Amino acid sequence: MISPRILRLAIPRHARGLASQVGNNTHIPGVLHLKTGQSFYGRSFGAPKSIWGETVFSTSITSYTESMTDPSYRGQILVFTTPLIGNYGVPRNEAPVDNKDVGVVLESQNIQCSAVVVADVAEKFSHYLAVESLASWCQKNGVPGITGVDTRAITRLLRDQGTTLGRVAVGSDASLPPPKPEEYWDPTTENLVDQASTKAPYTLNPNGDVKIAVLDFGAKANILRSLVRRNASVTVLPWNFDFNTVRDQYDGLFLTNGPGDPKHCMEAAMNLRRTFQEWNKPIFGICMGHQVIGMAAGLEAYRMMFGNRGHNQPVLALASSGSIRAGRVYVTSQNHQYALKLQDPFPEGWEPFFINCNDSSVEGIKSTADSGKKIWGVQFHPESAGGPLDTIEMFTDFVNECRAMRLHRRAETGGDVMGAPKAAPGMATVESPQPISVAA
Repeated sequence: MISPRILRLAIPRHARGLASQVGNNTHIPGVLHLKTGQSFYGRSFGAPKSIWGETVFSTSITSYTESMTDPSYRGQILVFTTPLIGNYGVPRNEAPVDNKDVGVVLESQNIQCSAVVVADVAEKFSHYLAVESLASWCQKNGVPGITGVDTRAITRLLRDQGTTLGRVAVGSDASLPPPKPEEYWDPTTENLVDQASTKAPYTLNPNGDVKIAVLDFGAKANILRSLVRRNASVTVLPWNFDFNTVRDQYDGLFLTNGPGDPKHCMEAAMNLRRTFQEWNKPIFGICMGHQVIGMAAGLEAYRMMFGNRGHNQPVLALASSGSIRAGRVYVTSQNHQYALKLQDPFPEGWEPFFINCNDSSVEGIKSTADSGKKIWGVQFHPESAGGPLDTIEMFTDFVNECRAMRLHRRAETGGDVMGAPKAAPGMATVESPQPISVAA
């Protein structure tokens, strides 16, 4: 029998003892004020600044770095329900730009949420890819954080009373009285999509065998990554660009996620309605893109009480399409405050595709078989990052439909229809690949 002393000598002690220190002071006071009157006092980490925002919660257990760089969180104070955040640090956010990647490891170049609130920020981090702590990363990006508060109580408040405007006060601001209700800033009054979208077109993987245009409402990098890894040539366009002026150059259209109120995107919805009427190639939308598709089809978008944010949302498929089978439940990653209203009857040529198993909200729509169209929209994120990959093959389905459309056109014309992307009217197209362009 081996003695405990020998075992202690033989087994090296790693992990927490060798983890890197946070290197950020957490003795500075910080407080989260809610417009509904509650205040939660803790300690500050990250940037020593005070901010306004919309307070939301996420049930994600992992991937805090991906969540924080998701442009859909723009203008929001993100409360993590998972108690310990920051234990595996932050990786270097650089990647190649080729047919496998799009320039970043995370979901955009910078942190997108306005602030983070956690029960316990890790004082040490340990991961072989980590280069800095959560606290130093927040400080570098000018994003404040609060730790040492009861996030369970905050989450219960937000669940019961709905998403609430908030104020993160740090340092000397933390000792001031709570703001008056009329002082709170509501980010949804601004067009956050316009802030997050690219300002000029650019192309990724220009030598791909199928050409897809992407309307950027605030795209997560893994959406673009999922397309180029299926050998698509991807041209990213500003959210309000009139795709109808260049649509004949492409084999498909993709609409991305984005932050804020979809009603700010009615210009895109009206352009898309014309596309529906005059164009028969595949169209796919995710999150905000799904809502824009729905509004263009005649459905109404509404604000949910507290939205769905997390990597564990079950959805029921109501119809079969490609890799999706009717009657099956898929576990999905989500981040949204708005949804499409379920109505009866549905607009002609459209049908529900998915429904949320928890709250019965619409999680997807699609064109009907007899409509002659190939259009899909889903509220969840098939690309995950982070979260489950139950529905990742929807990207394969879409790209294959675009490829089939391309082959059909080639057969009709008797030759190759692939060409270099032409410059959009009034805008210069970037012909060489570049990292994704997301507003800081």
